[in-house]
Amino acid sequence: MKKNLFFHRLHEIAEAVNEPFEIIQDKVLQLYKEKKKGERVLIKEYGIERPRWRSEDEELFPESYECLERLSKKYKIGVIANQNPGTASRLEKHGVLRFIDLVIASAEEGLEKPDRRIFELALSRAHCKPENAVMIGDRVDNDIIPAKKLGMKTVRVKQGMWKYWEVLSESEQADYEVDDLSAVLELFEEEM
Repeated sequence: MKKNLFFHRLHEIAEAVNEPFEIIQDKVLQLYKEKKKGERVLIKEYGIERPRWRSEDEELFPESYECLERLSKKYKIGVIANQNPGTASRLEKHGVLRFIDLVIASAEEGLEKPDRRIFELALSRAHCKPENAVMIGDRVDNDIIPAKKLGMKTVRVKQGMWKYWEVLSESEQADYEVDDLSAVLELFEEEM
């Protein structure tokens, strides 16, 4: 849910350091391939102020609505997110909150992924044991590793900049990997 937001931030960085957007984009992409938070590394290297988070630029992946609608008919859905305040209202604005049973956002909880306590909080509020939960996420570091440590099943969605993370150990390997949310639907219909 961050494509436009991400590119907006890269444009702001390029403008702040007086570099062409393409150069900044290439640098960030290379950093993500090295398992680094690309734009954060550049902001620190250039010594510039971090561009503000623009919630108005957030966009859902195209298949999000259908995926959530169909899965919510069979499963309880929760969101664990490192987000600014107002995550639930933004999900409502996008028309998907009605498919979600629980929203745990870092700004409201004072915890953020990969801290295991945010996962434990979500499981507690959902009255769910880890072995009965599936973490679906795009980030190996923030989603897959901590969920696996707790005993949750994991699905890595290889979308966005984090698709470049190369898995190097068993702790980083999700139980399932898919390329988009449509494949998540197929996975749940076939495997789960």
